[in-house]
Amino acid sequence: MRLSPTAADIEFEQTVAAFIAEHLDPAVQHRVANSMSIDKATQADWTRKLAAAGWAAPNWPVEYGGTGWSMRRRHQFEVLMRGHNAPETQGFGFNMVGPAIIQYGSAEQKAHYLPLILNAEISWCQGYSEPGAGSDLASLTTRAEIVGDEYRVNGAKIWTSGAERADHIFVLVRTDVTAKKQLGISFLLIPMASAGIRVEPLYAFNGKRLWNQVFFDDVMVPRSNRLGAENQGWTVAKTLLGDERLMVSRVAENKRILARVRRLLKDIGLEDPALAGKAAQIEIRLTALEATALRLLSTFDGGGKVGAEPSMLKLQGSQLVQVQDQLLFEIAGLYGLPLDAESRQTPNLPIYHDTVDMIGSALFH
Repeated sequence: MRLSPTAADIEFEQTVAAFIAEHLDPAVQHRVANSMSIDKATQADWTRKLAAAGWAAPNWPVEYGGTGWSMRRRHQFEVLMRGHNAPETQGFGFNMVGPAIIQYGSAEQKAHYLPLILNAEISWCQGYSEPGAGSDLASLTTRAEIVGDEYRVNGAKIWTSGAERADHIFVLVRTDVTAKKQLGISFLLIPMASAGIRVEPLYAFNGKRLWNQVFFDDVMVPRSNRLGAENQGWTVAKTLLGDERLMVSRVAENKRILARVRRLLKDIGLEDPALAGKAAQIEIRLTALEATALRLLSTFDGGGKVGAEPSMLKLQGSQLVQVQDQLLFEIAGLYGLPLDAESRQTPNLPIYHDTVDMIGSALFH
């Protein structure tokens, strides 16, 4: 496995840097660099520019508008985008429902939805968790009953990020109450403008709207909006995790945060050996994290099998995000108070502790 960049890697990096310099507004980069919100129109504009270059969907097959890149090249692209403070594309569309439509969708569904996603004409949110079905997702109770050529959907989803902005939601619903939990679930694509859908905000303790609860009251959905076979939605949902689990080490995000740590130390002019030592420890951990991630990506690209390592990397990467956020607050001290409204969204990070407990138990006990 190689760690040093090849001539092709260096050329690709230069190409991406030149593209960003030409097409990305510095004001947008400033907002991204400081973890400030990016509106839907700005995100869509950037996505269309990437689509014009053929880069909007690195993880899609070439025949559907993707790049055909290896996992290592995708990793490099993500690191470069984050490093240059480029806005993210609509992740639920490109990374989740898009690949699912490619694998399970009908010809009509592919022809309809995929171009809309590529051109940022449609945005998505995810309807999985329910008030009574979180980590045990297969216990979901949102019901879809067949009524002629439609489903009548009733139930509620919770912790739905971006539901207030999304055009569509992909939802797991129960279509067979007599089957075993995982076998009676179907996967539906539902317009958020459908009659009977209601979105209620869920706020963090600091008043920020981070999630939503989505209610379905007799929502009528065409049966043609089902993705995959009836009662096989669990299979579709698992596919969404597929190869993407290799891309969740959060190396790119951690690199961007570390750059912010260094910038803050320089701007404030602190010469504290303890803080500098913590930053150095983070850099060491991040270097090890990326080296391990690259090894796994190389294994995958070479046709090898990957086991539980991606889950472990996800834990390490997520924990490192928390460590860096704590260091940012420590460095800023009282200087950080006036920027509270634009602070990183740390309130949603502690859920990683629950993830650590669940995955750790599965791996080591």
